[in-house]
Amino acid sequence: MRIAYTGSKGQLGRALENVLGAKELLGLDLPEHDITDPHAIVRTIVDFRPDVVVHGAAMTDVDGCERNPELAFRINALGTQNVAVACQHCGAAMVHVSTNDVFDGRLGRPYYEWDTPTPLSTYARSKAAGEFYVRNLLQQFYLVRTAWVYARGGSNFVTKIVAAADKHGALRVVSDEVSAPTYAPDLAAAIAQLLVTGHYGVYHFTNSGICSRYDWAVKILELSGRGHVPVEAIATDQWPRAAEPPLYAPIVNFAGAALGITLRPWEEALEEYFAG
Repeated sequence: MRIAYTGSKGQLGRALENVLGAKELLGLDLPEHDITDPHAIVRTIVDFRPDVVVHGAAMTDVDGCERNPELAFRINALGTQNVAVACQHCGAAMVHVSTNDVFDGRLGRPYYEWDTPTPLSTYARSKAAGEFYVRNLLQQFYLVRTAWVYARGGSNFVTKIVAAADKHGALRVVSDEVSAPTYAPDLAAAIAQLLVTGHYGVYHFTNSGICSRYDWAVKILELSGRGHVPVEAIATDQWPRAAEPPLYAPIVNFAGAALGITLRPWEEALEEYFAG
């Protein structure tokens, strides 16, 4: 199987390379490969003749998207369109990595794969626009939503909590934003299982269980040997941001579990992160 994957230098991209190492791979990322250049990226993908393209490249700086919406839509919407058109031209299936942020968190329960997106922020709207292009341009696609991705060697919530604890000696973390952390190697393994099934559709992959940002931070400090650092639970409105996050947006792995694809509890994955 020939697999191209965008965002190859990111947390998920590096994890995919480890999982898919025996395959014929083409990693695509900046500065050599720009998904917002429609002619170049389409030509590069088509020339490689992949069976599957895993599209993980995105502008994921949520607050940065709010400050620069044009860039957010150029990358997350039109960049995704470009990759989908390339798949169209060469007959490749596409795995599009999206986010739980496409939901507004106001439903009062976790979200299933068939729930209608209701994005709040610019980031969320741009990712929902990317989903729109995939759904409307392709028949052979896996739309994979995830949340709160982290991995070793990346800049993420885990590294930021550890750095803030070391710098300040005490933390304030929101307790009313709830979802599930996702360890990139576990997400990559789930995607690798999925892309050989030929069972196209929408999937929700996060590590199992749910927690608040506060719960996650407390566990991070405990496992990193910083359990003595005090953490104050605060409400989101006490931590002003440019973007409005969904407050209660866990996503249910219903479709993937029916195929036998499940991810371990988030606590176990976090333990492995610190043990590695």
